[in-house]
Amino acid sequence: MSFHSMNEGAQFVATSRDILLQNQITVTIGTNFLEYRQLLRDERPQQVMGAPFDPDVHDLNHKNAFWLIARDSDGLLMHTQASRLIDLKQQSLSGYMLKKFREFPPAIPDLDLERSRYRASPGANRITGQVVYHGEVWMGDTGQYRGTGLSTVLARYGIHEAMCRWNPDYIFGFMARTVAYKGFAERMGYMHNEPGALRWYRKGHEAPLEGFVSYLSNEDTRYLLEMPVVDVVDVPQRQRKAA
Repeated sequence: MSFHSMNEGAQFVATSRDILLQNQITVTIGTNFLEYRQLLRDERPQQVMGAPFDPDVHDLNHKNAFWLIARDSDGLLMHTQASRLIDLKQQSLSGYMLKKFREFPPAIPDLDLERSRYRASPGANRITGQVVYHGEVWMGDTGQYRGTGLSTVLARYGIHEAMCRWNPDYIFGFMARTVAYKGFAERMGYMHNEPGALRWYRKGHEAPLEGFVSYLSNEDTRYLLEMPVVDVVDVPQRQRKAA
């Protein structure tokens, strides 16, 4: 059954739009990754575009990928994310990543790809079929929006978009351990977070950067998007009436 023909997410999206409107946030979704790359060069120079979304390497188009940005009331970039559809067919995510994890590096310089490694987690051994890689998640230093729940609303807005486009079997992403320990995976809506999946080394450094794999099944995502916003985000009191 198509996600489009069901009511999952309808209330979440409607309320999310109200919250974005109240905070004067505008959202733009696109599929031209050459345009996206230039936008990041101009407005997010502190973090280069992630390799999984490099249009010089991957054939990205309206059928298999999209990016999402948000701007504040002054038109300044304050959020990014992107998603890409991957057809695993009969292969598990763990089998796919054992061969291709170096194509999904963190956006940091001087990586030692030879020393870096991927370790299959239990969930990754079960993930197969049509999956969406969810990455490029970035929030600018927008102190005026702290406590508004916007990071949660925007992240799940992108998850909803992926469901509407592809209705995938799974949605997954990678997250630095330091970020995961701050509860960011939960704020984004990921219901499964498995440690020790990635270990990245930088040249000249002995201590590795550890990464979690975070994921949602199709069933998890439907459950998440059916929930009222007040159940998944700490919406300020002034916004609760709309939620």
